[in-house]
Amino acid sequence: MKALLARLNIDSYILLLVGMVVLASFLPVRGVAATVAGGCADIGIVILFFMHGARLSRQAVIDGARHWRLHLTVALITFAVFPLLGLAVRAIPGIDPALGTGMLFLTLLPSTVQSSIAFTAMARGNVAAAVCSASFSNLAGIFITPLMVAFLITGRQGGFSGDAVVTIAVQLLLPFLAGHFLRPWIGAWIARQKKLLTMVDRGSILLVVYTAFSAAVVEGLWNRVTPGDLARIAGLSALLLSVVLLLSHGLGKWLGFNREDSIVLQFCGSKKSLASGVPMAGVLFSASQVVAIILPLMFFHQIQLMVCAVLARRYAAADTGQEALAGV
Repeated sequence: MKALLARLNIDSYILLLVGMVVLASFLPVRGVAATVAGGCADIGIVILFFMHGARLSRQAVIDGARHWRLHLTVALITFAVFPLLGLAVRAIPGIDPALGTGMLFLTLLPSTVQSSIAFTAMARGNVAAAVCSASFSNLAGIFITPLMVAFLITGRQGGFSGDAVVTIAVQLLLPFLAGHFLRPWIGAWIARQKKLLTMVDRGSILLVVYTAFSAAVVEGLWNRVTPGDLARIAGLSALLLSVVLLLSHGLGKWLGFNREDSIVLQFCGSKKSLASGVPMAGVLFSASQVVAIILPLMFFHQIQLMVCAVLARRYAAADTGQEALAGV
């Protein structure tokens, strides 16, 4: 089964996310159980961002500052180019408002960490720079994403409330800072507990997805979302990724980055983090809104993995071919 999924470039974690959607569709959590599940999801979010803080190396921050031109370009694509494209998508005539908002939220998120680094390594790019760029993106996203959501989404619906600011600080920022502060004491332990922490990391997101979809199903989600809506989400996600990949490729050439750094720009600049996006959506939006917000992100996440896996293999094959020619 794993071999088949790998051959098809399908992330097994996506299947688990789909499984949560199916489970919530047939067995949604209700009443007191929903309150308990929501509390557990909130605890999971706190743990998740605590772990993100503990994982971020202070040395990575210092080293990253030395390659500022590349990291600044990645940040501009992530937090400027992407949001402009998101606004363009939301302005498409006739687009469903909920779908447009979900696509816009997707574009406001930081880059991924693990897959950006993995694809950069697979493509024989500058792995050290990828680590720094992806880490910087996630760190900046904790501050930038809620602010951009406030100005571009919730601000259009009556402003960003003081309660939302407190929730973001308590559930996202404080745990992150606490984890990073404790890194000298717990960082080594966390590095040794990869399997356990992966389970906690992914489990918290699965719980958030299940509780969010349960609330939406109870309120009649599948009476509002049609197969046509899902097809439009997939198409828009593929189009958005294609545009950013082409732009980042051209920008790397225009700025004169070498091959290794151009690969970093393309893979780190084109990603959007499911691990950050789902918890943030749970904090920033009401339960009735969360599902419409994260549906585009779930589609985009799988599409970016499949497309970037193919790209990384082609880059690696091209580099191997050049080495062979050089050796001749």
